[in-house]
Order: sequence, then C-alpha cells, then structure tokens
Amino acid sequence: MVGGGQGAFIGAVHRIAARLDGKWELVAGALSSDRARGAQSAADLGIAPDRSYADYAQMAAAEAQRPDGIDAVAIVTPNHLHAKVATAFLRAGIAVICDKPMTATLAEAEALAALVAQTGVPFILTQTYTGYPMVREARALVQQGAIGQLRHVQVEYLQDWLTTPVEQGGQKQALWRTDPTLSGAGGCIADIGTHAVNLASFVTGLRLDRVLADLTAFGQGRRLDDNASVLLRFDTGAKGMIWASQIVPGTKNELRFRIAGDQGGLSWDQETPELLDFTPTGRATRTLRRGGEETLTPARIPAGHPEGYLEAFATLYADAAAALSQRPSSRGPGCLPDVGDGVLGMRFIAACVESSARGGIWVSLPHPA
Repeated sequence: MVGGGQGAFIGAVHRIAARLDGKWELVAGALSSDRARGAQSAADLGIAPDRSYADYAQMAAAEAQRPDGIDAVAIVTPNHLHAKVATAFLRAGIAVICDKPMTATLAEAEALAALVAQTGVPFILTQTYTGYPMVREARALVQQGAIGQLRHVQVEYLQDWLTTPVEQGGQKQALWRTDPTLSGAGGCIADIGTHAVNLASFVTGLRLDRVLADLTAFGQGRRLDDNASVLLRFDTGAKGMIWASQIVPGTKNELRFRIAGDQGGLSWDQETPELLDFTPTGRATRTLRRGGEETLTPARIPAGHPEGYLEAFATLYADAAAALSQRPSSRGPGCLPDVGDGVLGMRFIAACVESSARGGIWVSLPHPA
C-alpha cells in the first residue's frame, strides 16, 4: 500500500476490504511522506521493518527485485500522486489497484492508459459502487433487454460534509479535496461526480458523448466546486442528468439512480442497497431483494443479512484477486473497473470544468478512434 497511514480514511477501508475474503495479505508499504509516521503506521499494521519504505519509488524498485515481492500495490494517496505512484509500479511490472479518480489531470490519465497498454500490467480502479450486488443486478437486467431501449438515466449523489468551511479548521479530508494542487481541477465533480458518471455508464453500458455542466463553489473562499449540475447526452441518443453536491444539509451519502427505458424502469438507492425497483411498462413495480430467488447476481452472504459499502469494496478486491490469478470471478464477469474507466472519469471532469467555465455549453468528450 502507498498512502493510508495514521489519520487516513480510505486506506483503512481498502485494508478491511482486502482482508474480508482472505485473498490478500498486506506485507509492504510506503504509508506516509513523513518517514516517522510511515514507520509507526507500518508497525501498527504488522508490516516488517524491512518492508516499510520511505517512499513509493524505493518500494517499487525493491519489491520488484524480491523473490517474494508483492503481487499488487494499492494506491490510496491524494489524487495528485496517483499517476506518479502508478507509473513507478507499472514500470516495475507490479499490478496496480488505485482509488478514484484515477489521476489529477486528463493528460496524466491518458499517459497512464498508454503505459498500461504498453506494459500489459493489470490496472484496477476501485469504483466502489460497481461492487454492490443490486447495481450488478441492474446492469444484468439492462443487458438482458428487460427495460428495452434506454431513454434517460438520472443519478444523484448528495452529501453535507462541506456545508460549512471545515477545511478552514484543518479537517484533513477537506483540506486536500478543496485544494486544486492536490485534487486537480475538480472538487465535488471529481470526488463524487466521478462515482455518479461511472454508475451511469456501468449500469447502462452507454457511451457518454457530451456534457453541459454548471459547477459552483458555494463555500466562502473555496477554490473548487462543491455543487455540480450536469446534463448528459449518450451516443445512442439517450439523455441523462447528474446532481452531485457536498453542501446539502441532512444528507450523508445519498447516492441513487433511476433509469427509464421504453419497456420499463429501474431505481436503486445506496442507503437501501439490498433493494432494486424494477417496473415493466404498464405493470406494477417489483422490488427485487438481494439474494432472492428471482435475482441474477450472486450474493456473498445469505439474504436478510445486510451487505453494503465494505462488502462492495471487498467484492472489487476479490474480483481483482481472481483476475490476477486468471480465475473467473464468482460474482459476475466483466464488472471490474479498469484504466479505461479511469480515463472516462477524467474526460468527464475535464469536460465539465470546461463547460462550466465557458458559461454552460455542450462539450464533447474525446473518444479514441
């Protein structure tokens, strides 16, 4: 692991998720840019002193030479370091598991994708919500044609933790997420907007073509957006909308989507993740429950025992272990986000920033020929 030392949030989530299925063991780390904090963090986690590294470059070089070197590195640093760290490990021939967004800039993302293609080293992006069983269920239903031709997809992702200027009080997570030198050109649109667009693309299978965005920093003195309203157009003619905001009092992690097709609709809410509403056109809504006899997607635990955020993260780590071992996943094929998903996220951020800066105009996302 690179990053994720004392005081970090997402590093602990990755570690719990990686251990949940017994597929991974944490044996090495460059856990902090502060040498003493990194060493203490490693000791707290049971990492041997000779595999606690002062920096990621040293770790990549040393682990690549060890006969018992690591199988993969988990990158859980702030955004501005993702590309540098991933590049070092890809060049060392070590698979990468990276938190989102993949990089801080679109240029970095495209360079990283080229390096993955050149080296053939696996790259996995932890888009958490693709690991939820009922999100995969919705994807399977769309692929089956259960709701027909897609017309519209709407995704909301609402939080309230930046309603007040907590970064001015030194809150660690807010400090780097509101700093363009650490987060990149996007604030809320990068932090949670990338989850929203990934969810829209993952479930529908549609290719995003154009966006029209209005990004706002409502927080006094805040340099990056904390609220984003985005219209979407897909290559099939389907339309969509995203509202991503971190300043909505009374919300915590309200992520939901609704998809309309000509033969039916689907609706899912992350705060009730066990349920997926499926409404065939002209018929009553059916609420599908994870683990139910009528569902298509395998579950990790029996129905009625809630499966949520940590388990979704763990599913990605289990899928990653299966992929690196060249074994089929037990929880649905073709669901593991990769470098292409990371590039899409960065193209989405760049297009939204450009659209908003130009007064809210349609901006096309570049796609490879």
